[in-house]
Parts: sequence; C-alpha cells; structure tokens
Amino acid sequence: MTAVTAEMRNTAVKRRRHPTAHGAAPFGFAMIALSVLFVAVFTAIPIVASLGLSFFSWDVISTPEFVGLQNYQRLLHDGPVLKSFGVTLGMAVAIVVLQLTIGLALAVLVNQRKLVWARTAFRTAFYLPLLASTAAVSIFMGYLFDYKFGVVNYYLGLLGIPNVPWLTSGFAAATTIVLIAVWQQVGFTFVLFVASLMSVPTDVLEAAQIDGAGPLRTLFRIKVPLISPTILFAAVVALINAMQLFDQPYIMTKGGPGSATTTVTIAMYQKGFQNLQFGYGSAIAIVLLAAILVITGLQFLAARKLVFYQ
Repeated sequence: MTAVTAEMRNTAVKRRRHPTAHGAAPFGFAMIALSVLFVAVFTAIPIVASLGLSFFSWDVISTPEFVGLQNYQRLLHDGPVLKSFGVTLGMAVAIVVLQLTIGLALAVLVNQRKLVWARTAFRTAFYLPLLASTAAVSIFMGYLFDYKFGVVNYYLGLLGIPNVPWLTSGFAAATTIVLIAVWQQVGFTFVLFVASLMSVPTDVLEAAQIDGAGPLRTLFRIKVPLISPTILFAAVVALINAMQLFDQPYIMTKGGPGSATTTVTIAMYQKGFQNLQFGYGSAIAIVLLAAILVITGLQFLAARKLVFYQ
C-alpha cells in the first residue's frame, strides 16, 4: 500500500508541475499552421500561379492562350528588359556593399566602451527610417532633390554651386536612389551588427590587446571573423531586398531618365499592369526569382570559406 500510495503521489506532483503539457502541443501546431497558411497564401500560391501564367498570353479581357516558352524566348531578345536586369544588379551590388560597410562602421563606433550610454539612442535614430513608409520617404525625397525647387539645390545655390541634376541625369539619379535606399535600410544591418559585436567574448579581445593587436587588426582579424555569420545573413537579406527595388525609382524617376533607373520590378509592372501582358510579366518575375536564388546560392557557397562558425 505504501509503494502504491507513493507512486500515486508522484504522479499527481508531476501533473501539477506540468499543467499545460497536454494543451501546449495543439497550441503550438495552431501557431505553426497560421504561419504556414500565411506563407502559402501570400508567397507559395502567387509563385505557383505566376509560374503557370508565364506559359500563357493573357490580357485579362480575352481567354488565356497557351504559348509555351514563347514568353521566355521573347525575354531573351528584349533589350530594355535585359538592360533592366543589368541596372538592377548594379544598384543591388552598390546597395549591399554600402549598407554592410556603413552599418558595420557605425556599429563599431557605437560599440566603443566610451559610448555605452549612447547605444540605445543611436539604435533608435538609425532604425527609425526603416519604420517609415518607403512610398512616403520616396515622395519626400523627390521634393528634396528636385532640380528646380528642391531644398538641396537651394542650399547649394547659397554656396554658389549650380543646380545638380539629382534625378534628371542617369548616373546621378541611380546614385541618389542607391543612397536613399541605403539610408532607409542601414538601420537594420546596424542593429544586427551592434548585437553581434556585443556577443564577441571579452576574453578573446583582452588576449588580443595583451598580444599588442591594434584596433584595426582586432577588428579585421578577430571581430569580423567572429561575426561573419551575421554579416552573411545581413548580406543575403540586403541583396534580396535590393533585387526587388521598386518604390524609390518608380516614385522618384518613373524609371528614368530614359531607362537609367528602370529596375526589373518596374519593367515587370510596365509589361504586366500597364501593357496588360500578364503572361510576359509573370515570365519576367519568374526569371527574377531564379536570378535571386542563384545569387543567394553563390553567397552561401562563398560562405563556406569566408564564414567562421564558432
């Protein structure tokens, strides 16, 4: 009797210790199901639908006509669309390089022991632009950099500098859009790098200091290798976002002057929604997706030799 009573008592104690054990699994599955449903409705299904639509010619009004690979063959001979891929890749590389470089430089400065009190303030200041609407920021920047009435050219004129064609010259427009995109997105990489630098073991830094390593050598030989997984993550996310650049060039320049800032997403929008060539626009979208997957795969291949996992 004593053994049976003791066993029953232990069972009751275990049940009291885990009151939600039976209800935790259904709740977890429910949360996972919501995430899977969200990804399926807003990502997977549209991708599959675009893939299927890319094999058709459809203008919304008439019945879709199956054309096989004609849309992809047309893309290979479409000069403006191919140029938009080059423009997108060039702007994406510039955005990623600047975003990582500036984000890391700011994180290193803020991570100094003398600036511990300012970390929260700088995090907030640099992260705030990311919370703003990209469309609203683009409209504001369009007025700011306007050739005739822009505030930037107004103050440059006070210094005796002639008006700069920020948005009406091909190279200047592309450069301006890149800088604005970097300004708005750099807060994300900055916060990532600050958190990653704070996790670097202090004993490793102290050992390097004892060995006589200077600040630059400590940064590039110790800190950067240790936070390289974070750098890889930031580079992948930044490249994916940059390859889908749309709001800034479309709102500020409409892809101009000429086609200097026409990205792939703008070309896709023009073909699909303005010219009602939804099959061809879907083909452009699928090729863009494939390009992003290939470039991301190359990043992970390079990471095998460049990224250090503790």
